[in-house]
Order: sequence, then structure tokens, then C-alpha cells
Amino acid sequence: MSASNHASAFVLPATDADGRKNLVGLSREELEAEMLSIGLEKFRARQLWHWLYHRGSTDFAEMTTLAKPVREKLADAYIVARPTVVKDLKSADGTRKWLLRMPDGQEVESVHIPEEDRGTLCVSSQVGCTLTCRFCHTGTQRLVRNLDSAEILAQVMLARDMLGEWPAPPDGRMLSNIVMMGMGEPLFNYDNVAKALKIVMDGDGISISKRRITLSTSGVVPMMERCGQELNVNLAVSLHAVTDELRDIIMPINRKYPLRELMDACRNYPGLSNARRITFEYVMLKGINDTPADARALVKLLEGVPAKINLIPFNEWPGAPYERSTAKAIQVFGDIVNNAGYASPVRTPRGEDIMAACGQLKSASLRLTAAERAAIANVIAEKDAALAS
Repeated sequence: MSASNHASAFVLPATDADGRKNLVGLSREELEAEMLSIGLEKFRARQLWHWLYHRGSTDFAEMTTLAKPVREKLADAYIVARPTVVKDLKSADGTRKWLLRMPDGQEVESVHIPEEDRGTLCVSSQVGCTLTCRFCHTGTQRLVRNLDSAEILAQVMLARDMLGEWPAPPDGRMLSNIVMMGMGEPLFNYDNVAKALKIVMDGDGISISKRRITLSTSGVVPMMERCGQELNVNLAVSLHAVTDELRDIIMPINRKYPLRELMDACRNYPGLSNARRITFEYVMLKGINDTPADARALVKLLEGVPAKINLIPFNEWPGAPYERSTAKAIQVFGDIVNNAGYASPVRTPRGEDIMAACGQLKSASLRLTAAERAAIANVIAEKDAALAS
């Protein structure tokens, strides 16, 4: 499915079973229009915005700057929805993973990664995934549907609920950064992702700066410039191979948008500079892409692109076709790239004990049966055929 016709697919109903509309995810203009539609003044939208996104309120009765009749009218027509937390898992390293159930019963995962100087939330954009990156377990699942803007935004709001950060402290936030690196390809659901992130960045509400938001793409070339122009967030590109021959195999999206097109789009990404670099994600696969020759080819490929390379030790999952590169191979690879002038930190795997590390989201902890392996192979074949069409 192409980027252009992807956005209109998998649309959710606009109201709940009682006919009430969810206010989460509406733009300021849409919120004003809703107020007018039920006979309230436009300025009520500003009041609601404050309660929704600065105070994190989900109950109209708590919104005490609004008169009681106004609150009652709002409660009759609207809801402030959060996903249901099905599982709340905490790793030994402090990483926290939430399995979230949406109103239609579909489930996604969000991961919070605490560090000394920041706290990062990994947000999903789709239920399942369109793509079939061979090293990623999410890619073995069918795409069920896009998440709408409310469901993307609600992951951020739910995390702040769980972390007790309403309103956010001026300094030392436990949730200070967002990465669109969860389930799904964000640029195949761009309109909903963009709408949610614009609300996240709004200074009168959640107020997370665009400098603290990173969108990760597998290389949906036609959407990259638009993302930079409209959102101007940090860009991360899942690269993982330095030749079309290998990338075609481990990342079949490369057959549609090969490396030359991808790198041209990276060089032309709006706002790119030595102070604002693209992050290239490179998963280290034993005997596949981890040789010194691969490292030198990577340096050549990145020529002319202000870049940082995140080297990611492969996180294994049941039925995975690859193994993690050795520590020595990762060190040698990183030294070559670093000596060429590119920062190349090795990402410390986080949350492996709760299957929350990169590439492990929405996965099982048991060995796969032959039938399960066959089912995965069928899904991959179907998605590869759809991508080629």
C-alpha cells in the first residue's frame, strides 16, 4: 500500500457507543468548532485545552474554571478517552512497557525509557506494521489499522498519567523526549502522526519541544521532505545495510525506495546542519552487515550528510532469523565509523527482560511452533507482494 492511499485506510468511528465524541486529538480550530456546534462560546476551547493538555484532566466535573451547566453540557456530548492498560511491565533497568487496548479492542505497546538526564517515550503509530523488516518482530504481523491522532496522543497522555506528571514540572521531567519508533511506520500514517505531534509541541499544553521529538522512518522517501517542512522534528532513518542488494533482503521497502533515493532525501531534509544531524539506525547482525568493509562502505554512503549513527545490538525474539554481532565486531565497526568523524554510539539494549527493546514490541516469549512459523511466512509474503504493487 502506498503512502498516498494509506492515510485514508482503517478509519475509526467518530463517536463512542453513546454517541459522544472524543475531544483528545482535536486541533484548536476543531475544538472551537465543537464548542460552537453545541451552543458554547469559542473561548471555552482555550479553557478545555488547558484542562486537557496542561492539567491532564479526564473528568469534566474537575474543570472548575467552567460553570457547572457548561461542564454538564460537555459531559453529555463528549468524552476524554484514554486507552485501557492491559499490562504494565517494569524492567530491572527501569524501562516500563505498557500494553494498551484501544476502544475497538486493538492493542499496541508504548515504552518509557528513563535515563539520568531525560525520559524517553517510544510511541506507536499503527496496530501491526505495513513493512517486513526481517530483523523486526513487529514486521511479522499484519497491519491491522492506523492509529488515529487521538490514539497516538493518548499514549503520551497515558504515560504522564502513570508517571504522575500533570501538570509537568518545569525541570526534570520524567517524560521529556518522544520517539516515534514504536509499532508501525509513522510516515505511512503521516496525517495522524503530524496532528498528534503538533498538539504535543503546543506551548500551552504538553509543551514538548520539536528538538526533543524524533520521528523514525524506514525510508518512505516521498514523505520525508513534507515531514521536515511541516514538523521540523528530528529525523531517524532505519538504514541497516550499505548496499541495495542486502537492504532489498532485510528491508524490502528498499525495492520501492532504493538507497540512492533515500540518501538524496536525507541530504535535502529541511533544517539539516552540523548542529542538526540525521540519526541513522544500524542494527548489528552477525555475519550479515557487521564487517569492517561494511563500516567503510557506510562512511562512504553518508558522505555529505550531517549524521550520527546509532549502532544497535540485535535484540533477539522467538523465531528471529539473525543473531547479534559479537561485542568485538561492534567495537571494530564503531571505531572505523567514529574515526571517520561520525559519532557512533552503541545503544545499550533496554528492557530486554520484558521484551521492550528495539524490534521486540508486541512479541511472545515462547518458542514458535511450525504452524506459527508458517503463518509468519505467509504474512511476510502477503506484505511483500502489497509493497511491490
